[in-house]
Amino acid sequence: QVQLVESGGGLVQAGASLRLSCAASGRTFDSDTMGWFRQAPGQEREFVIVSTWSGGITYYTDSAKGRFTISRDNTKNILYLQMNSLKPEDTAVYYCAAANTRLPDYNRAYSRPRNYAYWGQGTQVTVSP
Repeated sequence: QVQLVESGGGLVQAGASLRLSCAASGRTFDSDTMGWFRQAPGQEREFVIVSTWSGGITYYTDSAKGRFTISRDNTKNILYLQMNSLKPEDTAVYYCAAANTRLPDYNRAYSRPRNYAYWGQGTQVTVSP
């Protein structure tokens, strides 16, 4: 059984940093697209940043560029999201997601939640002004 378990969320002030972790079990995702989405209250789940490890390709949303980075510890099967210079508008529940394949960039398939087979339970990130 595949499980994704996020951790590392919390309450921080604007300008601070946080590192989220996503521990995967049940399988590895070496060649598959894996990354992070977020959902603020009353809003749809949105793409933040994803990557495919074999190809080393990373996709960012505009709000993440220059502030967020994604990385992975393959020995531990853990995915990380390093968030710097946090803003109040980054406040949301952050979800780790994994696809069953390497998602293509055609029609921005990597940004669509329905293309991901596995999801974590989410971790709350709150950024105060």
